[in-house]
Amino acid sequence: MLHEGAFTRLAELIRDRKDDHNGLHRLMLELMFEMARIQKLKGDDLAMIDDTFVLDLFKMIEQLSDDAEDPFHYPIIRVLLVLNEQYMCFANEPSSPEGFLTPMTNRVLKLLSLHGPLYRTFGENLILLLNRETSLGPQLLILKLLYLLFTTTATFEYFYTNDLHVLVDVIVRNLLDLDSSCSSPDKDSGGDDADGQTALRHTYLRVLCPLLKNTQLAREGNHYKREEVRRTLYLLIHRSSAHFAPVDATVVRLALRIKQIDWLHEEGDEQEDDLDRKLAEVAPTETLLAQKLLGMSVTVGGESSLSVHEVSSKMTKVKPSVPAPRRKRTKNANGEHMEASSVNHGSLEVPVLIQSHVSGERSPFADDSEEV
Repeated sequence: MLHEGAFTRLAELIRDRKDDHNGLHRLMLELMFEMARIQKLKGDDLAMIDDTFVLDLFKMIEQLSDDAEDPFHYPIIRVLLVLNEQYMCFANEPSSPEGFLTPMTNRVLKLLSLHGPLYRTFGENLILLLNRETSLGPQLLILKLLYLLFTTTATFEYFYTNDLHVLVDVIVRNLLDLDSSCSSPDKDSGGDDADGQTALRHTYLRVLCPLLKNTQLAREGNHYKREEVRRTLYLLIHRSSAHFAPVDATVVRLALRIKQIDWLHEEGDEQEDDLDRKLAEVAPTETLLAQKLLGMSVTVGGESSLSVHEVSSKMTKVKPSVPAPRRKRTKNANGEHMEASSVNHGSLEVPVLIQSHVSGERSPFADDSEEV
C-alpha cells in the first residue's frame, strides 16, 4: 500500500473530510496509524504531513476535551505519537556521502514548542494514557515524546505542575512494578519479553532525569516526593542485583545520573557511595574495551560446550590396517596355478619384477582377479 501511494491519499482524505461522519474519520485515522506503525515511511510521504494537518489534530483533541472517555481521543493521539516516531527515525538516519539529505522537521514537537499552551489537553491525555497503558509499544511511543518535550527548552513547562506530579507517581509506580528479573542479562526464558521490559525500564529512567531536572519540579518549593524518588532509585539498584544476579550497568548509571540532580543530591550520602561502588563493579575494564575495539567481544562463539572426556567418549579407536602380504601366483607347464614361496630352501633368488609382455607371463603388479 505504501508503494502505491496509499498513505498520501489517506492523508488527503483525512484533511479534506475532517467534518464528515466521526466514525469514518476515526477509521481513516486508525488506518494511518497502522500504516505508519509497521513500516518506515518514505520522505515524500511524510512530507505530505504539513503544519495544518498536525494543528487540525491538536484542535480536534481540544474540542473533545470535555469528555476524557471519548473513544475519538485515542486514534488522534496515536497518530500524533506514531508521526513523532517517524520523525525521530529520520532524525537518526545517517546522512548520505553527498550530503544531499535534507533534515526532516518534527512538526509535532515544532507546533508544541510554538503553541504549546493552547494545546495542553494533548499533554494531559498523554499522562492519562501512560497511567492506563500496559502494552510495551504504546508506552515506548509516549515516553519518547515525553523525553523530547523535557529536553527541548521551549517545552520545559508545557505541562501543568499538577500533571507533573501525576507523571512522577506513574513513573515511580511502573519502575517498581516492572519485573526485576528482566534486568539480568542471563535470562533463560522469555527473551523477547524480557528484552522489552529491560528497554522499558531504561526508557522510564531516561525520561525521569530531565523531568526532575528541567521542569517546574526543579524550582525551590516544588521538589515533589524527594525521599520517595531517592528510595526508588536505591531499590532499583539493589533489586537488580538480588539473588546474585548480575547488576544492570545501565540502571546503575542512569540512577546515579538522576541522583546527581541538585535537589536530589546530598553530600556524604551513603547511598551515592554505594552507587559508585556498584558502578565500579560493572564498569568495563581496559582489556574489555580493547577486545570490543578489535572485534573480540563475542566470547561465546569461541568456546566449546563439550569437555575433552565427552569428545573422547564419542571417538572409536581404530587400529591402523596393515595390508596382508601377497603371494605371486605363477603357472606351471600344465597351466595350473602355483604359489611361489618367498623363501627357497636352497639359495635366495631375486625375483624379476619387470618382465617383457612378449613373454606372455603375468605381471606381479597385476590384480589377482585378472587371469591371462
